[in-house]
Amino acid sequence: MEHTYDFGLVGLGVMGRNFILNVADNGFTALGNDLDPQKVQALIEEGGNTERVNAVVEVSAFAKALSSPRKIMMLVPAGKVVDIVIESLLPHLDKGDILIDGGNSFFTDTDRREAYLAEKGIHFFGAGVSGGAEGARKGPSIMPGGSKAGYAAVQPIFEAVAAKFEGEPCVAYLGPKSAGNYVKMVHNGIEYGLMQLTSEVYDVLKKAGNLSNNELHHTYKQWNAGRLQSFLVEITSEIFAEKDNLGNADLIDQIQDKAKQKGTGKWTSQNAMDLGIPVPSIDIAVSMREISALKDERTIADSLYDRPEIAQMDKEKLIDLTEKAFYFSYIVTYAQGLHQLADASREYGYNLNIAEIAKIWRAGCIIRAKLLADITKAFEADTVLPNLLLSPSFISKVQGSVSAARELVAFGALNGIPLPGISNSLTYFDAYTSTRLPLNLIQAQRDYFGSHTYERLDREGVFHTEWKLKN
Repeated sequence: MEHTYDFGLVGLGVMGRNFILNVADNGFTALGNDLDPQKVQALIEEGGNTERVNAVVEVSAFAKALSSPRKIMMLVPAGKVVDIVIESLLPHLDKGDILIDGGNSFFTDTDRREAYLAEKGIHFFGAGVSGGAEGARKGPSIMPGGSKAGYAAVQPIFEAVAAKFEGEPCVAYLGPKSAGNYVKMVHNGIEYGLMQLTSEVYDVLKKAGNLSNNELHHTYKQWNAGRLQSFLVEITSEIFAEKDNLGNADLIDQIQDKAKQKGTGKWTSQNAMDLGIPVPSIDIAVSMREISALKDERTIADSLYDRPEIAQMDKEKLIDLTEKAFYFSYIVTYAQGLHQLADASREYGYNLNIAEIAKIWRAGCIIRAKLLADITKAFEADTVLPNLLLSPSFISKVQGSVSAARELVAFGALNGIPLPGISNSLTYFDAYTSTRLPLNLIQAQRDYFGSHTYERLDREGVFHTEWKLKN
């Protein structure tokens, strides 16, 4: 192969094939690599011009055909596969070459790999890619972090292929080490939370308003034209209009109510606990997927216990109530995820720019939403804002919607409709905005049974009591 290519990509599954075609469409020559000859051939045929985009099976031929310094992106499953691919490439690389992990790798794995490859003179960085297969093909949101010099060499390519919001590419260097993969992890955690909220709203509209799928389609479509405009609301509207090609029914009614997961939401939740940052709207979204998997047990339990007869609410009133509660919970879910990013930035030395992150999420990614433009402005106005709920620009948005969340959560509780995402968002808000919480009692209990000490309101220091009634 005499021709040389600007960019190489390992892993020609759906995401990899679409991403490399996107690169070729934007004026860069690209070469793919995959162990599966069928995937290699499929890319060659779809590309149409092997001088523009080509693919090979052999790793040595792949590396030899890339211009120096080599710019190679891996879009393969997270975990051991990434390490295997790295080891297969290393004998064919030179110092100064660039490796990019475009998958959903756990952030500590990225730290380990960057340190390992730096010793060999190879630039390495993780780059979260969001937008699914369509985003990869037409313009994703890209979240790179790691070797700054490595990113600089790839920057023109990434800025060309990324989604654009008002002409600005939805990609930016985010920080050192695993900053990119960490931001993508939290992005996915927020995604879990927003998807849970979307499903809860559907549930209450269906059960308490008896909305048909056609009415749900138009309701979500109307919301998508307003302040709830977002990718998830948009596709939800379209889902309700989809017919089942295997039968005479709406497809949504034929889909099993068991949601699967790949782990990134769980990672977000686990790491938030490690950091001591509360993200209950994300936590419950992970738990609800786990509960959904218990289909057989849920069916048995449903037959064992009486449930309230669900009261019906006027459709227009219910739609208005759910829109406001939905909007409130959307804000709170973003607030929790961004709070985690701000704390992780300090803990791990990422030096994240939260406004910049919100900007590159405005288009291309799964959690893109109209709200992100306001979030960007809030963090541009206060670069050290600890929590979105403290932004003056969000006070009126929250004040105007929180009462609807209270009413809807109460209605759900009285009628046996689970609304855990909305209720957890409300509980978080009430706790976060409370000067005084009852945790003084917990500290007293800890000191009583374990001599764990406590602090006082009226003086400095740490105290312990020999409790008089202690047995």
